[in-house]
Amino acid sequence: MYLTRYNEADRFGSNYDLSWKGYDFDIINELDEEDYIRQGSHRSKSVAITEDGIKLAKKLLHKYNVMDWK
Repeated sequence: MYLTRYNEADRFGSNYDLSWKGYDFDIINELDEEDYIRQGSHRSKSVAITEDGIKLAKKLLHKYNVMDWK
C-alpha cells in the first residue's frame, strides 16, 4: 500500500498519504485494527496510511533494500 500511495492534500485539506483498497479485506481490517491504516467509511475506495503505518513501511523497505519512489 505504501509504495502505491498518493496524496490529495490540496483537495481535502488534509495531508494523509492514501492508497486504494484493492487488497484482501481481511488484511485491510487487520491493518486497520493495528492502526497502520484508517479505513474511514467502509464505502470508501481508499484508505489513509497512519504515521505508524508509514514508519513500519519505511522499516520494511530498508530491511528488504527497496527504494522509495519519493
